[in-house]
Amino acid sequence: MSDSTKTERHATNSDLMRNFIIGFSDGLTVPFALTAGLSSLGSSRLVVLAGLAELFSGAISMGLSSFLAASTDAAQYAVEMAREKTEIEECPLEEENEIYNIFAEYGIGRMHAFMVVETLKSNPEMWVKFMMDFELKLTRPNRAGAWIEGLVMGLSYLLGGILPMIPYFAFKRTNDALFTSIGITVVILIAFGYGKSAVVGNPMRDSVVSACYTLLVGVVAAGTSYGIVRGIDSADPVRA
Repeated sequence: MSDSTKTERHATNSDLMRNFIIGFSDGLTVPFALTAGLSSLGSSRLVVLAGLAELFSGAISMGLSSFLAASTDAAQYAVEMAREKTEIEECPLEEENEIYNIFAEYGIGRMHAFMVVETLKSNPEMWVKFMMDFELKLTRPNRAGAWIEGLVMGLSYLLGGILPMIPYFAFKRTNDALFTSIGITVVILIAFGYGKSAVVGNPMRDSVVSACYTLLVGVVAAGTSYGIVRGIDSADPVRA
């Protein structure tokens, strides 16, 4: 006998999770690439100072950008909602036809949609909400949570960026710190790439591909940074 009540489970990707993934990914890649590039100069002190400067400035920039983006989304939603209210008050027939057009996109004719339309017309607040959800396809943002999104973005960037730098505090020789940092970062990139895919419910194969892709991005970024800094330093006539 089968259970008639079945609970469906869907993976959700909240704004906070998205901000954490973006912040941690960028924090792990950018400072790692920078410190790897500066390691070619052979000065651990320079790597630490430059790395910390980039880490904190990057965290502040990422956090502020996330806060401003969330605030802008909230402001845009408020403007569109006010415009939709005005259109319903001033052009009710046109807005009513838009509801029928929306249902038509789902293969629902006017006869079947009639009762829903009449119900919405009797409740202007729900009418506006319906138009925001289905015509404009805008989700009400949480204005109060904008600062939380910014904080999550900044702290995740800080966390991701500090991990590859730990060896530079522990080792005096730059090469020892560099290779240790590479080992730590490779492991974290693979784990993070796999985890961020698996957490949303992707199959193992896709998660493995995500891990490989994340590792490839980190390796390319670090290798490019190292090569550029090494090339510029080698071409410096003063050092030559």
